[in-house]
Amino acid sequence: MRTLVKGGCIVNEGRLTDGNIVVEDGDIQEITTLLPEGSFDEVVDASGCYVLPGIIDDHVHFREPGLTVKADIDSESRAAAAG
Repeated sequence: MRTLVKGGCIVNEGRLTDGNIVVEDGDIQEITTLLPEGSFDEVVDASGCYVLPGIIDDHVHFREPGLTVKADIDSESRAAAAG
């Protein structure tokens, strides 16, 4: 699947840039200020939005100390890595 995220304010490497992102099969292929050519399965209009390519929310709550019977650092880390 090929997706175009167009017209957003891209936050990347400490800079703000108006531009577009091409995502193919879940991976970022291109970040560009020019509108890419070609066909896309999906086009997302990000006008007026901030786009943070590849950012991961690292705010997590492990159940340690406390309810390790339900989950612990090992199980929750493996779950996060699996997506």
